[in-house]
Amino acid sequence: MSITTKIHIEHERLALVPTLQNLEDIAIRVITQGNTDPGSTVFPFLIEYRDRDRLEEMLDADPTVQSYELVDWTDQTGIYYIEHTPETKLISSVVTDVNGFLVHTETKGTGWLVRLLLPDREALNTIWEYANENDISLDIIEIYGNTDTGGESSYGLTDEQRIALTTAYENGYFGEPRDISLNEVADEIGLSSTAMSGRLRRGMRNLIAATIIDREE
Repeated sequence: MSITTKIHIEHERLALVPTLQNLEDIAIRVITQGNTDPGSTVFPFLIEYRDRDRLEEMLDADPTVQSYELVDWTDQTGIYYIEHTPETKLISSVVTDVNGFLVHTETKGTGWLVRLLLPDREALNTIWEYANENDISLDIIEIYGNTDTGGESSYGLTDEQRIALTTAYENGYFGEPRDISLNEVADEIGLSSTAMSGRLRRGMRNLIAATIIDREE
């Protein structure tokens, strides 16, 4: 079953992050297009900022920008085609590799808020692994199964995180006092205690973010 997920990613070498870090009150989003070339490094962006000269000064200095071309500038809003440097970290290639689509991509804080349409949870796991391998911070905010009834919330959890949390809960790890140690929970699903600890921590973080924390914050 296909899924729709919203994630937030951060890394100092993600596209245009150096510009985000240096300009206040700037808003950037990727303009949806038909290009599905996984090797593409050129994308159209809509950038809202009050000072075009200052913006382009930062684009000139941004180490993730190889070159840029202004298409239109109206009312403090510009449309640019931007080519990224080889050192820029992009998730678009791995999303295309798993037959997914970037439905909506916009800046949030010093990172990117991305809504993805993916063929299944395994595709999301592949993207998660790619982020880990490239030191990209990735937070899963929402996951919805695309069913005829409108979708079922998975509370921001990957399959692995759900299994880890369920196994820990059912075996009394969250009891007071605990009925089972971390090592014993890890043995239940064939993980090291370090891997299990990380999976539980990330799972609880995503669960809290999806259920308690205001999703707009």
